Amino acid sequence: MAASSPAATRMPGLERWARFAHRRRGMVIAAWFVILVGLSVLSARFGGEYATDFELPGSETQKATDLLAERFPARSGDTADIVFRAAAGAEDPAVKARITQLFDDVKKLDGVVGIDSPYEDPDLLSQDGQIARATVYWSELATAVPLETAREFVRLVDATNSDGLVVETGGNVVIQSEAIEFGSEIIGLGAAIIILFVAFGSVVAAGLPIGAAVFGLGAGFGIIALAANRLPFPEFAPQFAGMIGIGVGIDYSLLVVTRFREGLHSGKSVEDSVALAVTTAGRSVIFAGIVVAIAFLGLFAMGIPFIAAMGVTGAIVVIVAAIVSITLMPAILSLAGHRVDSLRVPFLHSTEGVDATSFWYRWSEKIQRRPLPYFLGSAAVLLLLASPVLKIELGFTDAGNLPEKNHSRRAYDLLTEGFGPGFNGPFILAADVSAGGKEKIDEVIAAVRNTPGVAFVSEATYNPAGDTAVITAIPTTSPQDKATTSLVHELRKNVIPGVLQGSNAEVLLTGATAGGIDVGDQIRERMPLLFIGVIGLSFILLTIVFRSIFVAAKAAVMNLLSIGASYGVLVAIFQWGWFGDFIGVEKGPIEVFLPMMFFAILFGLSMDYEVFLISRVREEYQITKNNAVAVSHGLAATARVITAAAAIMVAVFLGFVLGDDRIIKEFGIGLATAIFVDATIVRLVLVPATMELLGERNWWLPGWLDRLLPHINVEGTEGHQAAGPSTIVPQPGTGGGK
Repeated sequence: MAASSPAATRMPGLERWARFAHRRRGMVIAAWFVILVGLSVLSARFGGEYATDFELPGSETQKATDLLAERFPARSGDTADIVFRAAAGAEDPAVKARITQLFDDVKKLDGVVGIDSPYEDPDLLSQDGQIARATVYWSELATAVPLETAREFVRLVDATNSDGLVVETGGNVVIQSEAIEFGSEIIGLGAAIIILFVAFGSVVAAGLPIGAAVFGLGAGFGIIALAANRLPFPEFAPQFAGMIGIGVGIDYSLLVVTRFREGLHSGKSVEDSVALAVTTAGRSVIFAGIVVAIAFLGLFAMGIPFIAAMGVTGAIVVIVAAIVSITLMPAILSLAGHRVDSLRVPFLHSTEGVDATSFWYRWSEKIQRRPLPYFLGSAAVLLLLASPVLKIELGFTDAGNLPEKNHSRRAYDLLTEGFGPGFNGPFILAADVSAGGKEKIDEVIAAVRNTPGVAFVSEATYNPAGDTAVITAIPTTSPQDKATTSLVHELRKNVIPGVLQGSNAEVLLTGATAGGIDVGDQIRERMPLLFIGVIGLSFILLTIVFRSIFVAAKAAVMNLLSIGASYGVLVAIFQWGWFGDFIGVEKGPIEVFLPMMFFAILFGLSMDYEVFLISRVREEYQITKNNAVAVSHGLAATARVITAAAAIMVAVFLGFVLGDDRIIKEFGIGLATAIFVDATIVRLVLVPATMELLGERNWWLPGWLDRLLPHINVEGTEGHQAAGPSTIVPQPGTGGGK
């Protein structure tokens, strides 16, 4: 084992800052209020607009979208479906009058540029004549259509229903209008208050992390709004920021408050307790924040602008939360002083630090006495939970997976009944004949029409200049069917190029379904870059900070096990349908972007708990030079704060399950599962068992690598020792499982 060099460099200024924040607490708090107000004013005055269109550079879908926007703007937006069933038949005069009036009213809406009517095209009537469909063309993508306009469109359709006539509407424009903002953040905050009361036993101590999290979230929102001038943040960026910001904001401040109270309870002064909290917990927060930010910024590897912007969103709120916890929180703790324990909750009293009588200390000893069975048992549970991931099917769910109360779902079912499932996901062929080859377009139509898996192909519709055409093709299978993906690839790679060979014409296949396939293909191609980059950088940082190969490798492997378990649970529930009725979802593929987003979020958050635990273990090891004692003390000192932080995260994420949106439910269950597994099975069982089995090898680092790597102290042991160790000395035969 290579010991840390005495010349190890310290993070300069943290103790000086802590003492400055204590002595000038009023100034620090006032400065933060000025910053928050300033960011609020600047964001309101100069904040950018959130993006309503998403680009996929280099994809065929993007090329087609750009072509139509430039030359055929009337066909460059999204579409909506109007589907109706008439018991008397669609051609019944009374039915025709009502539907024609609906079309006239819809054409008056802002953004509607045309309607394909079943009364003008017999292909839009079902074989029995009872079901008909119309396509409404919008000038903008669904995300750019004003919400009130989309809802007025739905109201017009609803008003047309009558006895014997059922009218439904679907498509991206309608799906956007049906999206309900669900206040899971409020549920998460409520749960956090209860959990913190139980963890701290004090109203004041419980309120401080929540206040800091809300404060940091406000600052983060301001920064994101200003950054929206340069980056394409999607409209749901604030909701994403709220989900992440509340969790990490409470986590980081919770750690600092816990260490401050530990100092007070061990007899230190308020100033020394503030210094202890910042130089120990504060250092851990800094490093944890850096690792989480790296994980989020790894989303740039996907090469998709709006996904990269989501990564920046997460990184911003995480970094702001870390800064608040080490700058504002020390000043607030100084102001609170010994009153941090006031307003105690009856029957809920807690102590910080290492307590030989605590449950967690006894739990650590229990694991350390028989580490191998606990190691094998916990690893087996994780592998069992992760096993369904071997059967994962990635794709994009469609309106058929929405609740039956949604217009989009009812329109989907009606279209499927009358025409087939493929009519819910039409392909758009955009033809560029500006350089010639117009004669080839009819051949393309014939070739596509004769391709297995194609149900219908329209004739070409040309723009006024005659240099661009639009053709609609309908597959026989639903948008989320694997056969539909295979058909898109076949048309793009073989059918269309085979016809156009030697011609100057270009035909591009696009549409919502094809766009989803393009996104999925790019994510699958680039996913290894994300995994390798984030895991590699995290491994290097952990090795530098903890001076150990095994600690860094163990952290990466165990984080992957937590993530794998969440993937497995997602497959079991959303793909296989286990407990689907209870949760309110139907079977379908796992959204192709979820594994990527989950990895970025969960790898970072899991690393939080790893840093919190291992920082304290190594801090104790620096004092005792005994691995077994360090593990038992480190677990006893951090288990309660880790479980409290994780419980808050789980509550925040499970709040999303109460909504209606399937994708949001996937996020909620997947994230909650991973955090729960990570903070219980991994951190409280597998990690201590592994560290006990490895013994002194935990801290092994080759001498040549020790000399090569920079030295960074994340535990802050100099401050800890200066104030006197807070660890207990175990009695012979009881400490550290020995």
